[in-house]
Amino acid sequence: MAGKNNIAADSKELALKKQSRMSHIRAALPIVGLIVVFLVFNILTHGGLWASRNLVLNQVYVTMIAATGVFFIMTMGGLDFSQGSILGISSIVVCLLSGVNMFLAVIGGVVAGAAIGAINGYFYVNRKIKSFIVTICTMFLFRGFIKYMASNSPVAASMRVYDFDTTPVKLGLTLVVLIIGFVVFRYTKFGVYLKAIGAGEKAAKFAGIRTDRMKFLIYVLAGAITGLAAFVNIAKNGSATANVGNQLETQILIALVLGGMPISGGAKVRFENVIVGALLYTVLNNGLTMMGLTTQAMQLVQGVVFLIFVAIFADRESLSVIK
Repeated sequence: MAGKNNIAADSKELALKKQSRMSHIRAALPIVGLIVVFLVFNILTHGGLWASRNLVLNQVYVTMIAATGVFFIMTMGGLDFSQGSILGISSIVVCLLSGVNMFLAVIGGVVAGAAIGAINGYFYVNRKIKSFIVTICTMFLFRGFIKYMASNSPVAASMRVYDFDTTPVKLGLTLVVLIIGFVVFRYTKFGVYLKAIGAGEKAAKFAGIRTDRMKFLIYVLAGAITGLAAFVNIAKNGSATANVGNQLETQILIALVLGGMPISGGAKVRFENVIVGALLYTVLNNGLTMMGLTTQAMQLVQGVVFLIFVAIFADRESLSVIK
């Protein structure tokens, strides 16, 4: 009897070691993938990708900032398909207020984003509608407002916004968001609560976590962060067109999954998913563009890569319930 118990214990220990080893491998895959993709495209473009590294970094700021907010949402098991519309509305607000005062323009963009996030949070939490349904509805709703505001001509910002179109400003804002997000997520109860909700909302409630309040605040926070990204976007482009923010939600979702983000959230989430994912997506997108691929061919390649990463990182047990 004792021998059987020892064999069972040894088997369990081996299974745990194997699981831990696989977890480390899966965590390292996105970083390895980023290095491999960069080297491959740099070779295929004869060094062109490295030569255009400043252009690549310039494109990653908006995606990386906005992805930080969505990262928090996905950590607790939710989804947000309205990020492009949030960026669009916030960009228009930034443009309209930039002629009055630049500080007011930044605050206005953040508040506009937070307001849309609050609408998402209200219907998700109070009306008990699934997150992906709510955010798809608000995506179309606010996309209509954007088309109405900018369909005849782009909404132009004050020329003063170009004073902020510098690497120190854009990189500085991105680093501030990432550093604060990392510290809060890793070293405070905020991150623990998010992971607990993602792993099991009922268990989190029994543990004393006010899950409804937490979920609402996260949607507000994500909207506010995207509102800040809107300022970076306008500083770079100078105006908001009818297509501003179009497909941003898809870009963020692909970037986070490429970075190793589990679709279902939970305990396996790492903040590095945001940084690695945004860089990997931008490098992949720019590499395909520099190779002269058509839009259709680029979408095909991105779709294949996306499916591969989903197959690797998706937690199939947790995916049985969509929040």
